[in-house]
Amino acid sequence: MARSGIYKSEVLRARDNLLAQGRNPSIDAIRAELGNTGSKTTIHRYLKELEEEEGAGSGAKIAVSEAIQELVGRLAAQLHEEADERIAAMAAESAAQLAQCREQLAQITLEAQNSQQQLQQLSQTLAAEQQQHAAAREALQAAQLRDGQQQQQIIGLQERLAENQAHRASLEEKHQHAREALEHYRQSVKEQRDQEQRRHEQQVQQLQAELRTLGQTLIVKQDELTRLYQDSARTGAELLAASRALRQQEQEQARQAQIMAGLQARVVEQERLLAVLNERLEQAVSSREEVWQLLQQASAAPAVTAGEEPAPATETDGGAEAGTDEAAAPSGNS
Repeated sequence: MARSGIYKSEVLRARDNLLAQGRNPSIDAIRAELGNTGSKTTIHRYLKELEEEEGAGSGAKIAVSEAIQELVGRLAAQLHEEADERIAAMAAESAAQLAQCREQLAQITLEAQNSQQQLQQLSQTLAAEQQQHAAAREALQAAQLRDGQQQQQIIGLQERLAENQAHRASLEEKHQHAREALEHYRQSVKEQRDQEQRRHEQQVQQLQAELRTLGQTLIVKQDELTRLYQDSARTGAELLAASRALRQQEQEQARQAQIMAGLQARVVEQERLLAVLNERLEQAVSSREEVWQLLQQASAAPAVTAGEEPAPATETDGGAEAGTDEAAAPSGNS
């Protein structure tokens, strides 16, 4: 891993080593000598300060090919940094959107499962209510049957009462006839008549008491029947509310299914966009390599056509060698 900074003494030592080896001490050559560490701007500044300190007027200016190479290096480094930053930002944004869609999909799936469980619970509750309603219906039918039987008993008692009243009327008529016909026997039969009358009144009282008892029983049965009707109505209302809740749950489940389908479509669209971004990334990398090759060709062209003397030709060769090192340097930085 490259160090974060270099010193002027290190640049001086690297330059002297290159001069001792008969090589051109260019910025790229010095950087390679330093182990591909340090920025080119810092190395250039240190070289300029060293040249100023040594008072070397001829070495104060940078060769044209070296200036072009330095410019090419800066442009290439800037292109690398901008491309890497843009690629990293696009990849991070796509990954964040995809993760968010997947998280929403998982949450909606969980909500759909919860809705399904609630629907099952409501179905079980509805089945239990239906069973209770059936039991209440059977109890109501039994109560209606008992009420019918009691009505029949009441009718029978009323018939007996009518017969008793008719019998009483007949007895009174016979008694009247007997009193008119047998007035002279009035004293002798008075006691007997009183006894019969008392017995008859006792029978009438007994029948009236039975009628009152039957009437009270009928009232109690009617109250029970009313309560059963009320319970049946309340059970029907509860069943209606449960059916409405079940329909609402079904509608909610259908809505959740539509939302899930929409999110799945969004996930597919995000994956497609990610594939497009990857393709664009490959195109950007390819374009960057083409720009880099064009810049290398542009940096090498002035050195060939300059028409300089043989002594600077060595510097040109060194520049070409530096260009080779420059071609390897960006790949290491990237």
